[in-house]
Amino acid sequence: MGNDYRPMWESLGLDLEAHDQLLNVLPPTYGDVYLKQENRPDKMEYFDFVFNEIHGLRIQELQEHKAKGGKVVGAYCVFVPEEIVRAAGGVLVGLCSGVEIGSAQVEKVLPKNICSLIKSFMGFKLARICPYFECCDLIVGETTCDGKKKAFEILNDYVPVHVLEIPQMRREKDRQFWFGELQDFLKTVEEYTGNKITPESLRRSIKEINAKRSVLLRLNELRKNDVLPISGKDSLLIEQIAMYDDVDRFTSQVNGLCEELETRVREGKGVNKPDSPRIILTGTPMAIPNWKVSHLIESSSAIIVAEEMCTGLRYFENLVSEEGESVDQMLKSIADRYIETNCACFTPNEGRTEELVRLAKEYKADGVINCSLIFCDPYMIEANRVEKTLKDHGIPLLRIETDYGQEDSGQLKTRIEAFLEMIKR
Repeated sequence: MGNDYRPMWESLGLDLEAHDQLLNVLPPTYGDVYLKQENRPDKMEYFDFVFNEIHGLRIQELQEHKAKGGKVVGAYCVFVPEEIVRAAGGVLVGLCSGVEIGSAQVEKVLPKNICSLIKSFMGFKLARICPYFECCDLIVGETTCDGKKKAFEILNDYVPVHVLEIPQMRREKDRQFWFGELQDFLKTVEEYTGNKITPESLRRSIKEINAKRSVLLRLNELRKNDVLPISGKDSLLIEQIAMYDDVDRFTSQVNGLCEELETRVREGKGVNKPDSPRIILTGTPMAIPNWKVSHLIESSSAIIVAEEMCTGLRYFENLVSEEGESVDQMLKSIADRYIETNCACFTPNEGRTEELVRLAKEYKADGVINCSLIFCDPYMIEANRVEKTLKDHGIPLLRIETDYGQEDSGQLKTRIEAFLEMIKR
């Protein structure tokens, strides 16, 4: 970051010393993982810039938005409808939770043996190290697991938290309940922003978020080609940035990238070798800067062709219907779209296993790697169903469990390489 953002960080109440330590780690890690890739698309330069300014220019933009009376809403989950926040003139940002941070502070209020994602998002707040967190006027939690549900109670001691109750099944009464939850959330957003959501503002917001989803779908369609014009790591980075970048700018930049990628496909310029095993990555989400598993896979001669996870297809694979005249009609369409997300909180969750079988065929995958965070019970348990279904369809699967630390990288790389050798044979 070329500009001096320290006065801004100080005004947000960050612990500048701890924040400096974080920033000193991120750029070298990013350089090793991303900038040393060969034959990288030219238009990835924009996304490199966005990451380089992750705590700089984008935070400045959010502060300018707030200075004009706007509100910033933070979320951790793809169940939080961006359409509603945007329709009220707010900005929704995904919050940091992809690195071990603030463990000493967190373990004073949470058990030591809890998943890395929960420890991370609590650590960013308690250690005062995330400027996105400090920009937020409201945090939106959700009940996708018991750990998060209880952690949000504690988080509410430090910052206002609105919790969305996620149904655990998809019966008609569950759908009605979910619609009621979004009605309540819409009222909360209106209260915080001071703006009434109108049919016109909600319709416009739905179209803008659908445009973002559509361009991500366009990008992922290109990954079905034999010649892969972009790496899985770069695709993951784009999907991560989608959760906090300016919506219209992001959509425009990804469309420009897709034009370059389409040219690369026509010219046969791929990032993969003809014999590179094609892998689908599935499991728990991977927030910035959690690139460990993707990097290990792609530095072991394989290429990731799709991510069946919340930082991946679950985030953008279904569009919201743009029909409807009233706010309630459009809100019903939003509810219908979000409840189809194949999260492991649902029981049963056949949609996820069926999706993996379909993706394996469409993306011509040679195997699937299921990555679960340690202590993430829903995904660790559901891995049993994933394994059984893929085995029934003759699709090789590797199950791994990890955290945000680097200590297990050697062991994981050995297991991944053995899995890839098995696929080749």
